[in-house]
Amino acid sequence: MADSTLITLISIGVTILFMLGTPVFLVIGYWVIGMSFVLGLPLDNIGAALSDVFTDGFALLAMPLFILTGDLINRSGIARRLSDFAYACLGWVRGGLAMASLGACGLFAAISGSNSATTATIGSMLHPEMVKGGYDERFSAATAAAGGTVGIIIPPSIIFIVYGFLLNLPISDLFVAGILPGALMVAGMMVACWIICTINRWGYLIPLNPLRVLKTGLGAWLGFFAIGLVLWGIYTGKFSPTEAAGVTVGFCVLVGFICLAINKLTNHEEDEDINNRSVAEMLIVKGFGPLELPSITMRSSQITGILAPLIAVSVVMQQILSVLGAQQFIGDFVTSMGGYYAVLFTAMAIVFICGMILESLPVTIILAPILAPIAHSVGVEPVQFAVVFLVGASIGFITPPYGLNLYVASGVTGVPYFRLLRYTWPYLVALITVWIIVALVPSLATTLLPNQ
Repeated sequence: MADSTLITLISIGVTILFMLGTPVFLVIGYWVIGMSFVLGLPLDNIGAALSDVFTDGFALLAMPLFILTGDLINRSGIARRLSDFAYACLGWVRGGLAMASLGACGLFAAISGSNSATTATIGSMLHPEMVKGGYDERFSAATAAAGGTVGIIIPPSIIFIVYGFLLNLPISDLFVAGILPGALMVAGMMVACWIICTINRWGYLIPLNPLRVLKTGLGAWLGFFAIGLVLWGIYTGKFSPTEAAGVTVGFCVLVGFICLAINKLTNHEEDEDINNRSVAEMLIVKGFGPLELPSITMRSSQITGILAPLIAVSVVMQQILSVLGAQQFIGDFVTSMGGYYAVLFTAMAIVFICGMILESLPVTIILAPILAPIAHSVGVEPVQFAVVFLVGASIGFITPPYGLNLYVASGVTGVPYFRLLRYTWPYLVALITVWIIVALVPSLATTLLPNQ
């Protein structure tokens, strides 16, 4: 049987397995093993490649620490304070709690740098509140999944580090370039959220109270400090991104221990009613003790254990695609498009399609070195193209059939994957609209750069 026929049959077979509910990691793994047999590649190459990713993978060094940071922030009560602040600012409009969850995702992303950690933390924390507040559980879970997309755009971002490393671009410039597009993504999703909630009349309104906004802002000071610590350390060159993640983990552990000790010494329990909290009470979060660290670490390890093998096997997939000539084919196809906008939008279409079936890291590893030079040759500014590329990759987190954030949201909320899809499309429309705007308005990515 011809190799092309075998490749087609194997690809159809793994697609059927995916549709039957087989985990994505196994689907890609089966494809990689099947292709290795067809192409005559030694199977020990797979083991060696997986080992290299886990031991030398540049992007994976910071990932477990960023995920652990998210869980520590959640357990300590800092994430709750950030969401309280967002709700105080937005609760007076229809769908305010859902919009607040999107705002909380943006704030949380500025600490964790991870889409999955953002979705998992905000989803597990605010999904029950939204359901109690009268929102459809499918919409609530889809909102958490959509909000997590900004986890790799708002700095710090693991994937921006990878892109900068691959294309030899200043990582600090990429971080700055992601600020306005990330904020615009949050704003666009808030508009979509408001429209859906207004149509369905979901959510209870609270009056806009400047004192409540001030108190919740004061109560979230530790979260703001953590955001500032990460950004200051990276932008000034004091920390590498991995070191920044480590410093933030240390800060969160210290805050958790100290706040719990203060609460025990003063015999204080946090009042659920924000209006009844004193200024002193707003400054201290609930914290956690040393005995809770194993369970927190275990949760982070579970998420890392889902993501890391998936990323690793996707890198092996990239190597096989290279052997098959996919990279050369893509490069020739995009180059044949010709002009500025034709190349730019063709590249965007390719990123979008690949993001539907692959995680953002392998999409970046496979496509960025091919597409970026072609885009630059027709006049697309490199930093702008980086932002356009990665905003497109982030949309893939809520695009079936892969949609990693949809799987994470399903896992933490208990809402089945396919039931989320009904309320995913409004956020997809909003994000794609923002994506096109970022592509057409280069200044959104470049205006904050130091040399502009």
